[in-house]
Order: sequence, then structure tokens, then C-alpha cells
Amino acid sequence: MHMAKRTRPQKIPVPVPPRYEPSVLTMPSGRPRRFTWRWVLGALVILLVILTAANKGWVVAAIVDGRPIFSWQLNSMLRTRYGQQTLEGMIGETLIAKEAKHVGVAITDEDIKAKQTEILSSLGTEVSLTDFLKFQGLSQADFNQQLKIQLTVERLLTRDLAITEHDIDNYIATNRAILTATEPAGLREEAKKAIISNTVSEKLQPWFLELRQKANVMKFL
Repeated sequence: MHMAKRTRPQKIPVPVPPRYEPSVLTMPSGRPRRFTWRWVLGALVILLVILTAANKGWVVAAIVDGRPIFSWQLNSMLRTRYGQQTLEGMIGETLIAKEAKHVGVAITDEDIKAKQTEILSSLGTEVSLTDFLKFQGLSQADFNQQLKIQLTVERLLTRDLAITEHDIDNYIATNRAILTATEPAGLREEAKKAIISNTVSEKLQPWFLELRQKANVMKFL
């Protein structure tokens, strides 16, 4: 009796992934071009030169008889002399804006334009806004921001102020010498504005000190 011939199982070929070879840039000659940080540094230097040429004020603020005054020197001087004062002003504006938002006081562009007209009218008809800004050394944006803060404080401190006709009569009677209006309507309007201004002046310092003390302010300057 013949036994069945045992056959060996055939090996199944396992696919081998292709060998990974990192790609390299080749120059026209066929030689590989290696990456180097010198290219990056060179590009940064070129970019810095271009930016400096486009805006010299980033590096040099002025040149006096061939000697440069660098921008970092100017910034350091401004920070030393006016840094604290400017920072306190910015903190104050932030606190005022926060309080205004909390109680729902908002100043519109129309409010600011009306205040501009009022200020220019008090200076005379020959004074333009451009001349005024030039004389004050202000930009349009800075002037608008100042007016916005002023109007915001005025609204905040006079929200509960009720000015009666009797109040206006009393003010005119006791302050007629300092009022400039001649017509009755203009005189009463001037008196009303003076009452508002006096109220703001009386309340401003204690109100702001309280606002400042309640705030959590950390300064690093």
C-alpha cells in the first residue's frame, strides 16, 4: 500500500515596501543641493535692509551732524519721562469706558461732531478744525478720543441731575457778569451748560478715586 506523498506548503511571497530615500534638490549639474541656514539668515538680512530702507524711523529717529539718535533711545526717554503719566491716563480711560458700558452710557459720532462744533464756535468763525488741531498738536483721532472721554464722564456724572427753570434763573441772577450770551434763549442755554460743567467738576475727583480704588490694577512699568 502506497502512502500519499506529503507535499510541502508553498511559501507566499510577502510584499516588501520600497526603500525610502529622502528627496534632495539637485542643481543643473546633477549634484545634490543641501539645505543650509545661511540661506535663511541671508534672506532675513535682506528683508531687514529692505524694511529699514522703507521706514528709517524704525531704527533711526534723527541724525544730528552725522550722529544718529536711535529709535530705541527715543522710546526709552519717552518711557522714562512720560511713561507713568501716559499709563495712568490709559488706565483711567479703560476704567471710564468699563463703567460707561456697565450703566449703558454710549457716545455716538453725532455727539462728538456736535461737541466739535460747539468748541469751534466758542473760538470764533475764522477758526477751522484743521487750524485748531494744528495749534493743539493733535490728530483728528486723538481729538475725537478726548471728546469721547469728556462726554462719557459728563454723561456718567449727570445721569441723575435734574436742572429746573428755577435753577437756571438762580444761576443767571448770581453769575450774569461772567455769561457772554445776550439773547434770552442763548443766555439760558449757556447757564444750563455752566451748571452741568460745575456739577461735573465737583463730582469728578471723588468719583474717579472711588472708581480707581475698586479696580484691580497691576502695573509693570
